Amino acid sequence: MVLKDYKDIVGAAAGFTTTAQCFAPAFICKDIIKQKSTDNIDPTPFIGGIGISLLMLQHGLILNDPAMIPVNIFGFTLNIIYLSIYLLYSDDKLSVFRSLGKVIAGAGVLIGYAQIENKDRIEFTFGIIVTVMMLSLIGAPLLNLKEIIRSKDTSALPFPLILSGSVVTSLWLLYGIIIENVFIQIQNVVGFTLCFTQLVLCFMYPGKPRKKVE
Repeated sequence: MVLKDYKDIVGAAAGFTTTAQCFAPAFICKDIIKQKSTDNIDPTPFIGGIGISLLMLQHGLILNDPAMIPVNIFGFTLNIIYLSIYLLYSDDKLSVFRSLGKVIAGAGVLIGYAQIENKDRIEFTFGIIVTVMMLSLIGAPLLNLKEIIRSKDTSALPFPLILSGSVVTSLWLLYGIIIENVFIQIQNVVGFTLCFTQLVLCFMYPGKPRKKVE
């Protein structure tokens, strides 16, 4: 297969864009700092980012894939920083800590399971787990689809993450095709579809400017 000759290039490009995507939440944090408030900003991308980074790191270790491991270590570190900024300006810190605790506990259980599962089965079963978790995180903003269409306002959608996610998932999809990994393919074909759907909504219903906080 001709594409296999480009495995390292595509893997490096996917890793680079994923690393770049890790900086996308910085734009959201910039808005938080500017308005000194977390109003209308959901912490789910930060909390979910911490959990999914841990799971994707474990997945990379299982696959022994050099393109996945450093990216997810870096992503985990950045999401910790972003969540710290969110907490600094949040009026409901207890709720955020509760959600974070649940995510960390869940990730810990799944990572613990990966250590005791049969080596011949773990790649398949953990691949399913990571796929479901990642797609749930990507598709979470669409739970408000009815309200978005009703109000014609997408200001609650994390546009920087959606835009970068569209690019990243398309590259990882290509990488999954090259290495013939069905889980990476499924993750990213669905992930790209979810990101692209949200991207279309952002252009159809531009977000209304947030009110400045005195």
